[in-house]
Amino acid sequence: MSSQSVKTKKQEAGKHSIITSKSMSSRQTKMAVQHPSVHRMASKRRVKPCGNSLERMPPEIILRILSYLDAESVFCISFVNKLFHELSNNNSMWYQFYIREHAKKKKANQEDRMIRDLGLVGVQERPKGYWRNTFFKEIASLNVNKWRKKLQRIDPYSGLPRHTEEVLRSLCITWEITVTDGSGRRSTFEQSHASFSSTAVFVFWGAVSWPSFNQFTSLELCGVSRVPLHCPAPYRPAWKSVMSKIKLQGEHSELCVADKIVKMLYVGQGVTLGFWQDQCGLAFVIVNLHNHRLVERSLHASISPCAATGVRALFDDVDPEYGLHGYTAYIELHNTARVVMSGRFSQLFCRRDQISDGYLPLEVISENNRSLNTHLVGDVSLPWRTEALHGTIKDCCMISLTLWDEAKQPFWCVSAPVVMTKANQDTVSYDYDGEGFSILYQDSEGRVEMRLKQMEYKEQYFLVNLLIYISVAKVNKHFGRDY
Repeated sequence: MSSQSVKTKKQEAGKHSIITSKSMSSRQTKMAVQHPSVHRMASKRRVKPCGNSLERMPPEIILRILSYLDAESVFCISFVNKLFHELSNNNSMWYQFYIREHAKKKKANQEDRMIRDLGLVGVQERPKGYWRNTFFKEIASLNVNKWRKKLQRIDPYSGLPRHTEEVLRSLCITWEITVTDGSGRRSTFEQSHASFSSTAVFVFWGAVSWPSFNQFTSLELCGVSRVPLHCPAPYRPAWKSVMSKIKLQGEHSELCVADKIVKMLYVGQGVTLGFWQDQCGLAFVIVNLHNHRLVERSLHASISPCAATGVRALFDDVDPEYGLHGYTAYIELHNTARVVMSGRFSQLFCRRDQISDGYLPLEVISENNRSLNTHLVGDVSLPWRTEALHGTIKDCCMISLTLWDEAKQPFWCVSAPVVMTKANQDTVSYDYDGEGFSILYQDSEGRVEMRLKQMEYKEQYFLVNLLIYISVAKVNKHFGRDY
């Protein structure tokens, strides 16, 4: 056999093996026939795995590259994969970020100087993620002394901190609710928007698709403080603090008020649920948060340890009626847009023989004293809003009450929705020719009773009677008495 015929048979065999490959397209087959040697070389290159060149580098080199990035970029890289998540939590790198941020404020306390003396070994001995969390707290301005000084500036009229809204915004504090169904599944919803006043904050949830309310077993309110990084809000580091938890099983509080579209139900602790009239599905949630210690309650306990809520007054064994006098009250009726009525009343007291049914009554405004009658500005109404609809519920508003003891310490703080209804037994008045109305609020610590008169032709309301009832058990616990 000649060498030419052998060469021809090898070429034909090579062509056959290439043409019969199942993974080839017609164009690849044509190229393989024309250039078989090039095709075999290219096939071997495709078979060889090709990984990320950055991932194949030694960890020391990658850490060196990451050290040239800013803190926000390093944090975002931690979401790429497990390798970058591990490397981006390096204590030494985050310690350098912390030192730079701390140097901007020109602060160097004894602990920082000690850690510098320890060197790299001392920094790495800290628990994993320690310096990252410390850096986040630093840039989030979670310096207790810093914002506590601002909250020490008190408004002389309302008796509450002046800069509560400013501090809440500077700390990037928001609120979210978590609902739990019968199977234990939890669904968390971020707030839609919030409205601030001098005495309270009103937080709304109306731009979400709610689960079926019949399956709810509990509702949990949390304060959330997010680090101000330039990345999507859900990915920002945050601290959560559970502020209240409400069980939704069984009977609820009575219906507040309704219009043609929605009806509202107050379930306690400042939480109001709005339902669609036709579908009975949840439409929105409104939460009232009183400004007293709101910043502390919204921050995590590990960041800002809150003092005990049941603070007692100093014991006084000289005054036989200690705890019965010296009260001061500031009260507001308002909605999310304006204040309808406000007033500050001092030197409130109660005699021992007036205590009855477990309550201590404080007469704030009396019908016999016309000089204290207070005029309500505008109508009593509460606007509501969802993602698609909005409206206004008449004869409903918010009440914010702050009651101080003799030492000017907040004793009872309330922020909740109330309803104005026609009085059952209207008293005869020669000063007001309209109908009589009443507003009532009550919880486990006390109740507020308000009586209003309407000017028939001018459609104006006047507050003619206001009584505050404090639970005797609360007074005894606070003042150490036995009334």
